[in-house]
Amino acid sequence: MERNIALRLRYVGTRYHGWQVQKDMPTVCGTVQKALSSLCGHPVHVTGCGRTDAGVHALRYCASFRTGCSVPTERFPLAVNPLLPPDISVMDACEVPEDFNAVLSCEKKEYVYRIFNSRLRDPFFADRACFYPAPLDEGVMKRAAEEFVGTHDFAAVRSVGTETRTTVRTVYWYEVEREGDLITLRVCADGFLYNMARAMAGTLVYASEGKLRPEDIPALLAGRDRRMTGPTMPPGGLYMNRVWYPGTAGAMMAADLPWESE
Repeated sequence: MERNIALRLRYVGTRYHGWQVQKDMPTVCGTVQKALSSLCGHPVHVTGCGRTDAGVHALRYCASFRTGCSVPTERFPLAVNPLLPPDISVMDACEVPEDFNAVLSCEKKEYVYRIFNSRLRDPFFADRACFYPAPLDEGVMKRAAEEFVGTHDFAAVRSVGTETRTTVRTVYWYEVEREGDLITLRVCADGFLYNMARAMAGTLVYASEGKLRPEDIPALLAGRDRRMTGPTMPPGGLYMNRVWYPGTAGAMMAADLPWESE
């Protein structure tokens, strides 16, 4: 009998041209599909919860696929991980209802953007955080972040790319934290437009630099002009951090891994 399986993934996106399968380009989805197809003994089509861009990482990522193979659901992580490269790992698996779809069933997502704000770069943050040597004021960035919260048209902070029916999204929270030289931006929304999280981060940086005021952001969003907001920040600082679902998939994605609960 065919089962619908949801996987919890974790990956470093540096070597990949994003999630979505591309011809002649290594992608996370293509790599996972190849490993699952080998394990299951039939071609597997994997649906991911979002199209992370080239160089973007995932701390928690959900993907779903259908299979009639005999591998027990709880054994998928141990069975498929030896077939995957070390920068992609399946952390958990569960059987989900027939109508579950990793992208369509997702209720909201949280991205984290990390900025290493120091005059000297740290090689251990290479491709893991955006190195930004100019001083940043996290207080100003917090005030700017608050202006994004709510339901707005976010066309002013999206790049031309995937076409969508609407550019209106709801941002539930946008938090800014600093710990030493590391600034972490944490934004949760019901969906994200192409490059939206990175453009929002760039707009917070512009606010810190005095190139715009936090209180200007509502008018900039209303103007829908991408040229008036901040730059699209480099991909290496961006992580898909959390995704929310109902039912068994939601419980799987919400559970802390051992090192996350410390």
